[in-house]
Amino acid sequence: MAPTITTYAEFWPFYLSGHSKPATRGFHYVGTAMIAVVVGIAAVTEMWWTLIFTLPALYAFAWYAHFFIEHNKPATFSHPVWSLMSDFRMTALALTGRIKPELEKYQIRPRV
Repeated sequence: MAPTITTYAEFWPFYLSGHSKPATRGFHYVGTAMIAVVVGIAAVTEMWWTLIFTLPALYAFAWYAHFFIEHNKPATFSHPVWSLMSDFRMTALALTGRIKPELEKYQIRPRV
């Protein structure tokens, strides 16, 4: 059961703990990248209706990782906006080489 979370500052370490395994984070990175691809396609082709595929592109990868790799419940169900913000934050940290220190800061280690 998720703890009672009332601020984003409380949510962030909870979110990270649900992404303890590198493979889970990797699937999230792919899903987040897919958002950029879909937005890019929409912008280039001016077919704005394709934006309806942004969230399914992200969550197909993310939820697969939660259910089959991490074996936990996605934070999307309890905190959808903060979860989406955190997907982008986690991906940005990974792209800039700062995800490992962030995990260490909150003592996040892969669950067995």
